Amino acid sequence: AARPRAPFHRATPRAMPPLLRAPYLACCMLGALCWRLKPRPLLVSGLGYAARRLHRTSALYRAAAAAPVEKQEVDPTAYRENRIRALKELPEVYPHVWPVDATVAELITRFGDLPDGERDEAAVFTIAGRVKSKRTSGAKLRFYDLVSDGSQIQLMCSQQTHEGDDFAEVHDIFQRGDIIGVRGCIGRSKRGELSIFPSSVKLLSPCLHMLPSDYSGLKDQETRYRKRYLDLMINEDVRKTFVMRSQIVSFIRDYLITRNFLEVETPMMNTLHGGASARPFITHLNELDLKLNMRVAPELYLKMLVIGGFDRVFEIGRNFRNEGIDLTHNPEFTSCEFYMAYADYNQLMDMTEDMLSNMVMKLKGSHQFEYHPDGPEKDPITVDFSPPWPRISMVEEIEKQAGVTLPRGFASGEAR
Repeated sequence: AARPRAPFHRATPRAMPPLLRAPYLACCMLGALCWRLKPRPLLVSGLGYAARRLHRTSALYRAAAAAPVEKQEVDPTAYRENRIRALKELPEVYPHVWPVDATVAELITRFGDLPDGERDEAAVFTIAGRVKSKRTSGAKLRFYDLVSDGSQIQLMCSQQTHEGDDFAEVHDIFQRGDIIGVRGCIGRSKRGELSIFPSSVKLLSPCLHMLPSDYSGLKDQETRYRKRYLDLMINEDVRKTFVMRSQIVSFIRDYLITRNFLEVETPMMNTLHGGASARPFITHLNELDLKLNMRVAPELYLKMLVIGGFDRVFEIGRNFRNEGIDLTHNPEFTSCEFYMAYADYNQLMDMTEDMLSNMVMKLKGSHQFEYHPDGPEKDPITVDFSPPWPRISMVEEIEKQAGVTLPRGFASGEAR
């Protein structure tokens, strides 16, 4: 009787991926050797089964490679190209105008007391915002988290309330990061989520890059600082910092104006830099063929205004110092300088205490708040701005902290 042929494939499929080719050949060669040596049938059958499984996996690999990929956006390297290709098929991608008549924050404040499961059909609004997340529940229901100016609301899009018969086509084009316009009534879902029930939605501005996931966030420090727009989109705490900074500047400005200080703007370029001991940035005025220095401080011009008759002046503006950089020092920075005639440092201490303590109370709701000096992941410390503040003699405090005695003749050579 003729000896049966070994149950192993002799040739490697050409389309087999390199990762599968090596173990497949190893199974074939070892199986053929075992067949000739006539070992236990269980080993032979096991090797044959492994080879057939690898061959079948290779066939599935070739079929998947040949089939069109419906969701190519999962590949970050091809996301932009795939989105642009899909957007070219739309009749309008960037509409000229979208008549917004309400903000998300206004809707949350106005309809925050709606009972669960209730919908106000008469309260129809037109809003816009960025898609933070997208969820699908079957073919006829879509959920979105829409973010606008730091506030978030849910969109509950149903085929029943959608105007037209293109529900699936309209919603399939939306992705995370897109800015969309929504028109619909407001209500609250059965689970208690304040929601917009849209009758129409429109793509206003597509996001052409894949955003980091909400779970992992944006952690890379260099990416965050170089792409601040992305940092603001992903990390809510960064947005709060921007808002807080604006509120601080506004409070200082209002505080000084209500006390009869005049806000002014002084030159940022001059032939001589003064007001502080710092290295300036140097630029060139082409029209006059003149070398100019960016200002390091507005001090000299503010004092000129005091001499000219303005008893109380201040300026909030940028300064430029061509020196070191670290986490607390930047070559360009904003400062506030104010000058008040007929006052001494005691009045300025009282004024500083009053301004800062009232600012903290207004912005934080308390004189005390937690601060993370080593980053948000580290333990915080409590900072207390409650007045009155202790008055400390600078020289005596230096002596106390340094453990030395300083000579009191400050004009003497020894003190210098």
